[in-house]
Amino acid sequence: MRGNLISGCPLCLLLNNDGCQDCDRYFSVVLPTNNFSQMQLKNTLRFALLIVTLFVFNSNNSNAQETPKKHKNRSFYFSWGYNQEWYTKSTVNVKQDALGNNYDLVNVDGHDHKGWDNKLLEQQLTIPQYNYRLGCYFNEKQDLAFEINFDHTKYIITDGQNVQLKGTLNNRAVDTNINFSHQNGFYYYLNNGANFLLFNIVKRVGLYNTKDNKLRVDLTGKFGIGPVIPHVENSFFGKANDKHFQIGGWNTGLETALRVTVYRYAFLEFSQKVDYARYSNLKIYQGEAKQSFGTYELILSAGVILPSSKNNPMFFKRAHKG
Repeated sequence: MRGNLISGCPLCLLLNNDGCQDCDRYFSVVLPTNNFSQMQLKNTLRFALLIVTLFVFNSNNSNAQETPKKHKNRSFYFSWGYNQEWYTKSTVNVKQDALGNNYDLVNVDGHDHKGWDNKLLEQQLTIPQYNYRLGCYFNEKQDLAFEINFDHTKYIITDGQNVQLKGTLNNRAVDTNINFSHQNGFYYYLNNGANFLLFNIVKRVGLYNTKDNKLRVDLTGKFGIGPVIPHVENSFFGKANDKHFQIGGWNTGLETALRVTVYRYAFLEFSQKVDYARYSNLKIYQGEAKQSFGTYELILSAGVILPSSKNNPMFFKRAHKG
């Protein structure tokens, strides 16, 4: 059995209007004649709409109270410095298919070329073995960072050493010793850079800071992986390559550093680092070479660090230890 038909928008029903001519969003409710009157339905709708309104208002107010405004702490740093390296012995594989060569130079010695120990201020900053760091502390506690870590290291096979040559030379098996020297037509330079590039994750541990944070001492640990970008210059049996830069493999490194920050924004950092580099497809005369070696490195750098907000815990005056 069909009941009476009531038409109108919710606002009209709430305000006890019979209907509105301007509202085109009408709805119809079938009112059973035996159970409810039109007035009872209107009262029920008013009460329901009031409850929904109070619920929405209370939810918005609770969310505003439960979600305090957070400051996104960030700080950015850059440093520049110079380094010294010590390398492990290394075996260099030389492959020149067109010449019938595929041999190893076994356990060769290599050394760095500091450059900064001779009239540093009278030459370009990028001539000696330099390094730079560009990083960002990204979490609220400011103890985790992402860092681009580049070391312009130099690797040179020591001239004049006796080296075992083992493999195939001119399509013949050989196992002999040679004098690896420039005079005999041999040299091997990554002298414009063995060039370690790492993408590091950094962890900072605060050791000491004054109440006004104008002096801070931190210990940092770093770990990363990335490509090597060597400048390849070499000669084997008097046959020299065309010297060039190239992507030449990959490396991974672990670094610890002691950083002293003064007046909040300037710092001095002393680091030690171990690195493993694996070089491959290095271009030589009519062929390729490959090798791998480990490195121990000492680095002294100076830099600046800048906050992205005044609420950064490493910079505001009453920062807590760590």
